Amino acid sequence: MDPNEFDLMVSRSWQASGGMLEPEVFEHSMLRNTRRRSRTRSAVRRDQTLSPYRGARREGSQKTEPSDGLPDESSPLLPSSSASTTESGASDIYPGSNASPYLSGVSVARFWIIFIGIEVAYFIACFDSTIMASSHPVITSYFGSSNSASWLSTAFLLTSTAFQPFLGGLSDAVGRKSPYVITMALFLVSTLWCTLAGSMTSFIIARAVCGAGAGGMMTLGSIIISDLVPIEIRGAYQSYVNMTYGFGAMLGAGMGGMMADLLGWRWEFGVQLPFIFLCLVLAIMTVPDDLGLHGKQKQSVREAMKTFDFAGSFLMSTSVTFLILGLGLGGNVLPWSHPLVITSLIAFAILFPLFLYAETLATKPIMPMYLVKQSPHMNLLFSNHIAAFLANAILFNVPLFFQGVLLTTATTSGLRLVISSLVSSAAGTSVGFLITYTRRLKWPLVLGSVLLVFGTLGLSSMQRGWPAFVYVLFLVPTAAGTGFQFPGTFMAILAVADQRSQAVVTSTLILWRNLGMVLGVAVSSLVVQNSLWGYLDGFVEGPEKEAVIELVRQSVEAIRDLPEPYREQVVRSYEAALRATFLMCVVLAVVSMLLILPLRLPRLGRSPNK
Repeated sequence: MDPNEFDLMVSRSWQASGGMLEPEVFEHSMLRNTRRRSRTRSAVRRDQTLSPYRGARREGSQKTEPSDGLPDESSPLLPSSSASTTESGASDIYPGSNASPYLSGVSVARFWIIFIGIEVAYFIACFDSTIMASSHPVITSYFGSSNSASWLSTAFLLTSTAFQPFLGGLSDAVGRKSPYVITMALFLVSTLWCTLAGSMTSFIIARAVCGAGAGGMMTLGSIIISDLVPIEIRGAYQSYVNMTYGFGAMLGAGMGGMMADLLGWRWEFGVQLPFIFLCLVLAIMTVPDDLGLHGKQKQSVREAMKTFDFAGSFLMSTSVTFLILGLGLGGNVLPWSHPLVITSLIAFAILFPLFLYAETLATKPIMPMYLVKQSPHMNLLFSNHIAAFLANAILFNVPLFFQGVLLTTATTSGLRLVISSLVSSAAGTSVGFLITYTRRLKWPLVLGSVLLVFGTLGLSSMQRGWPAFVYVLFLVPTAAGTGFQFPGTFMAILAVADQRSQAVVTSTLILWRNLGMVLGVAVSSLVVQNSLWGYLDGFVEGPEKEAVIELVRQSVEAIRDLPEPYREQVVRSYEAALRATFLMCVVLAVVSMLLILPLRLPRLGRSPNK
């Protein structure tokens, strides 16, 4: 392949002709043919001067086929032959966008304003979602509730997961703009609430509302980009998104602890408010009102709700809520024999199969069953689900290792995550460009899954007494693994889906990814807290045993102030409990790799059936 293929793909969007700009579409690479392209261009020019279809199409008739078989507005994303942007419908909808290579007729300038707004929103949401990694010991110690630390991230991720299917289906009916603006406004208000929270309960509720806003905002942002960017160059723009995601996650994880130590944890949320407000204004001003409707008439919310999969949405949300409730309380806050814990787990065991059954009956399911039953969709979803589980389990527990075992401060703990965040961002950024260059979709998935196996093995072997840089290096393989796997999965599943199913495929992928994130925090916290309880009971000895155990389960920061031999006993307990968690991650990383290796994926530019 020509090394300059990507540049050629972009430059083909414009062709100088007689001092004017003549638009072209991004053609499916498999279908490029000089004779076909020349014939099509001649047909377009002939149609522009002689064909009566142009007037009919401007009147809104989309069913009339041009006599030469050129594609119209209802044609698929990857046409069977090249055509002008005007003939494909973009300019007919937005007459002022004749030179735009983007879909839905959005002009170049307008697209970049929309894209920059989405990027800034992504950055803030990623920053917000990772600040808990290094600052949750500070916040929970402030409220005296360290044994409830997992609920800070779990509440955020649970609501973001629960609302995503609802928003994806709603945006197909009413357009992308209204749900996008509403979720961003919700994120703004809830972030202000986090800044002002006066109790642990209030803060957890605020984080839950914040998750609904941030999750919806990020999901709809991804769908909007898919609506506007052709699949042939989607990888490049996905790289920009990955770069922003990594940079936001890096600053959130790295600066969260420092801000909590130096400025106070409330400022972690207060600094986000002006940027969220700016993104809200840009979204209101620039996102097209009819984006995502695909030529359909915009429905009211009431009309959209008539066909919405309420049963599926309710069953999915409640089943996952009961699962997280049971795992979060069992063996940590309440004994496993407690009626609330048992009831929660039984409810999940009943409701989740009902959710899967309801999806087989729904007219417009929030999660089409072919995505979780047929390869390659099934393999991509579940391997991505496990990778998300591992990413959050590691992100949540490595700072706990630094602060509970190595006895570092929150600032030092956060700064040690910066390198891994940079590596993840660099890997994710390179993947999009390399996929566009090579047109191969499988290699980032294989490389990412292998790196996750070796990375989790390294984390499970960490011990006290090593040089500081060794701990940082041990974080690199898992960071690179998720950096390769997340964007690689996103590109692969979009490549095997048609344009009209982009929203449901995107929302389903993000749904399972977020479920992985939710379970990553909840299950790893379950393993840590239950293991810790047992190890503390076995290792801690002395007349103040019970008081020490209760103290260190409520505040990680209290470990540094313990007298010997209690401090050494508690540190040994934390080290053993965290090793058990990382060993669990090794097993899951192997499962993810086994899902990836047998996959058969098409090259970008070829039909999925070839």
